[in-house]
Amino acid sequence: MSVPDYMQCAEDHQTVLVVVQPVGIVPEDQFFRIYKRIASVSQVSIRDSQRLLIRYRHHYLPENNEWGDFQTHRKVVGLISITTCASAKEWPQTAERFHGQKEVYSSTLYDSRLLVFGLQGDVAEQPRTDVAFYPSFEDCPDVEKRVDDFVGSIFIVLESKRLDRATDKSGDKIPLLCVPFEKKDFVGLDTDSRHYKKRCQGRMRKHVGDLCLQAGMLQDALVHYHMAVELLRGVNDFLWLGAALEGLCSASVIFHYPGGTAGKTVARKPSISQPADAGKRHRPGAQEVLIDPGALTANGISADTSTEIGRAKNCLSPEDIIEKYKEAISYYGKYKNAGVIELEACVKAVRVLAIQKRAREASEFLQNAVYINLGQLSEEEKIQRYSILSELYELIGFHRKSAFFKRVAAMQCVAPTIPEPGWRACYKLLLETLPGYSLSLDPKDFSKGTHRGWAAVQMRLLHELVYASRRMGNPGLSVRHLSFLLQTMLDFLSDQEKKEVTQSLENYTSKCPGGMEVITLPDGLKLPPVPFTKLPIVRTGSLTCRIFKPENFQWVQGDVCEVQLMVYNPMPYELRVENMGLLTSGVEFESLPAALSLPAESGLYPVTLVGVPRTAGNITVNGYHTSVFGVNSDCLLEGLPAVKTSGCLVEVIPSLPRLQLSTSLPRSAYTPQPTSKEELSSTVSVQLFNGETQQLTITLENIGSEDIETLELTSKIVSTKEKVFGEFLSWELEEALSHLPLKSGQALTLTVSIKVKLDFSGQENLLQDLNDDGISVTGLPISSPLRQVLKPRPENKTVSSESGKAEYSHIKTLEAVLNFKYSGGAGKVEGYYRELSLGVHVDVEPSVFFTRVNTLPATSTRQCHLLLDIFNPTEHELTVSAKNNQELVLHASECQR
Repeated sequence: MSVPDYMQCAEDHQTVLVVVQPVGIVPEDQFFRIYKRIASVSQVSIRDSQRLLIRYRHHYLPENNEWGDFQTHRKVVGLISITTCASAKEWPQTAERFHGQKEVYSSTLYDSRLLVFGLQGDVAEQPRTDVAFYPSFEDCPDVEKRVDDFVGSIFIVLESKRLDRATDKSGDKIPLLCVPFEKKDFVGLDTDSRHYKKRCQGRMRKHVGDLCLQAGMLQDALVHYHMAVELLRGVNDFLWLGAALEGLCSASVIFHYPGGTAGKTVARKPSISQPADAGKRHRPGAQEVLIDPGALTANGISADTSTEIGRAKNCLSPEDIIEKYKEAISYYGKYKNAGVIELEACVKAVRVLAIQKRAREASEFLQNAVYINLGQLSEEEKIQRYSILSELYELIGFHRKSAFFKRVAAMQCVAPTIPEPGWRACYKLLLETLPGYSLSLDPKDFSKGTHRGWAAVQMRLLHELVYASRRMGNPGLSVRHLSFLLQTMLDFLSDQEKKEVTQSLENYTSKCPGGMEVITLPDGLKLPPVPFTKLPIVRTGSLTCRIFKPENFQWVQGDVCEVQLMVYNPMPYELRVENMGLLTSGVEFESLPAALSLPAESGLYPVTLVGVPRTAGNITVNGYHTSVFGVNSDCLLEGLPAVKTSGCLVEVIPSLPRLQLSTSLPRSAYTPQPTSKEELSSTVSVQLFNGETQQLTITLENIGSEDIETLELTSKIVSTKEKVFGEFLSWELEEALSHLPLKSGQALTLTVSIKVKLDFSGQENLLQDLNDDGISVTGLPISSPLRQVLKPRPENKTVSSESGKAEYSHIKTLEAVLNFKYSGGAGKVEGYYRELSLGVHVDVEPSVFFTRVNTLPATSTRQCHLLLDIFNPTEHELTVSAKNNQELVLHASECQR
């Protein structure tokens, strides 16, 4: 026997084997339809106390049938053939084929049936027990009833054989049962020796135990197995001793676990001969059944098991079952020709241990199974062996070990010795290994938390999936797996590996670009898209607050709107990102993609993504899209670990006009602190002498598409401590308003007067000086001096230029904001407007100082003469005019009285 049945379990020992095969040409779908109906008859109650369990196979090697005496559940005892026959002429040939099929299993068959479909007429109307005629595959209502009767006839033969073997008290010699490879070893043996007779008795007793188990007589089977073990142990008949021990294990498993060990959901009914509550409770001990050696007859077989209640345990405890399995397997291991029996026993023991939740011991049995030599196996048999080992490891919870053998099976599918490697089968098996290595094909499972599993093994497996995909002729699948590897394993790749993976990816995408579609495999498995959220990486703080905190912030229909991201490149070489733009939902939005090139392992790098909302309403910024290495990615904000939001809502208001401002004065780099949150479009700067006036010409051009219908202008002085005399900024708006509505592309000009009048007085210092002179001063004309405490000096003495500048140079600053408020178009209808602000920065220099004040008596006692020392701190010539039209000319840095 060379081909093991890996699906066998301990309870199969109580079943009888029936083969169902087609005769001639039968459509495959119709055959399996009838086969399914036949196989539904898996258990038949014969009498009140007995039942028969049937195991159906549609393919069974005749050489395996030769082991039927060793273990009777391996013996084909029933044959059901299915055939089609269109006319009476074909019938003789069909009958002959059926007869030929029976000959294959003739040595073991108890009974057979032929189901004929399509034949009608005289032949079909002749009553026959072994043939059933049906008009068609659809019109066959009593198939199950026929099978039921057929099983009943098998039971009758089984029961007669059991009684025949068990009641042989004639003193005739008991035949020696053999396995195929033993027959040549027994030629010429002394058949009269006591050793030989005991061997015959032990093997026959074991055989009767098998028949009792199949007939549903569990307690009888246990007694026979115990007796067989004693007899065979005495003659060192190890192969059959192993079989008797395995029979004992099987019967005990059936007793303890009536639900079965194969993992089926439907439990088989416990046999009548066991206690009614046996299935409800786990049996830690065993029922005591004692064997009386005196009950043995001369030939060692006794029909009356009631007399054999004696000294040995009947049913094994769950712990003993495993010990006996170990012993049986050790005996099988002595025979190289019994490798299949040994392997199947290991598998049965593992299934029992899985139910007992003894995973570590189960793994020892499986480890033994791995090293059992079955001779020259075909590649297909090797694949099956490794696949079953994988399933059994999965059954006991060894997920990684299971994945290991599944991968070995996958590699076996494409072994060099196979003329046509099965890359599809290899790929399918590799996919099944993923859970065992803590891998999934959804990148979301790797976006949060710590990495699970061994990254090196996972990368190896992903590389194998990529290669298998390519050999299958599916480059799109290769791109998806390679993208997944790069996205999820980026932190574990060396610089060289990063380079190799990206080069491979670019090679694949040159033939088949990667996208965001879900790939559905033939078996229905779906591969989700893999967006490159790490190429480049977006950092949390990089996103501008007005996108992620859009309170009081609006976009305008038809205007270019911006989102700023801070990104960096984790790769050891330059990263080219193409077609990077915004992903939005809501109103219609035209994204204007950007392309960027990030240097190797760059720091944070600002990227501005722009677009134009084409309609008004609400828009949600959901993320961004990129094209990297030929893979198009849609990166959603909810998929970025560093971002706490899934999308940012911004209101898009109806379209508004747009002004562009230019001025006659030079722009300033200095930016006044604005009084409100609005940003300044620009700032102008000018330097004036105190009392000087400057004209500022402002040009306003409509650069939008809507007409400007309203325009307002306001100004505000920003945070100055100086007292300003008169109007600092003044304008006439009527002339400008006459140009409204201002069409797109048109411009208007507006003149603003800047006039500075500040108080440069020295306040308390000046007053102190006046009081020293005994004069009470209540007011000061025009502008008063910044008073330094000066020592008395000769009159008319000129102060030098240098010291004058040092003592009197003092510049004051004025800042103001001109605010233009304008509107038009659809936005004006709904009450929206724009604001445009211009900052005005003026440095004011003093134009004249009064450095000393004196008085002289006049002719009238009611008057006096006021003497003023006037100082010109500027670099220009000054003319000072008095009320009486007298003019005094002062040169630069000159002081006169």
